[in-house]
Amino acid sequence: MTTEASKRGRSSRNKGANGERELARILSETFGLSDVKRGLVFCHESDLIGIKGIHVECKRVEKLNIDKAMEQAIAESEKRKDGVPTVFHRRNRKPWLVTMKLEDWIELYKGANNGKCENN
Repeated sequence: MTTEASKRGRSSRNKGANGERELARILSETFGLSDVKRGLVFCHESDLIGIKGIHVECKRVEKLNIDKAMEQAIAESEKRKDGVPTVFHRRNRKPWLVTMKLEDWIELYKGANNGKCENN
């Protein structure tokens, strides 16, 4: 006998796993990050692995508590020491978005601009 709560839980897990697969495929096929794949949660890996220096927390939900998601990404990235905590998220029929701490984004920006923060 399956309860409604367990059906919702299974549906939510499936949606999350499908979101991880979708994001891994996009990052690999569209952006050329060929090493990106789903992490093995039971092996204490991030949702996605293969993006050097980035800890990926993947959320495929309609109502996201971004503060809670960032707290999770920060805690897991500190525990795993696998990179900058970053939340990749999207709702149905919407594009993927990326959320990270401002200071981490500034470091990435400076890295892409030879260590400089310039506006021109």
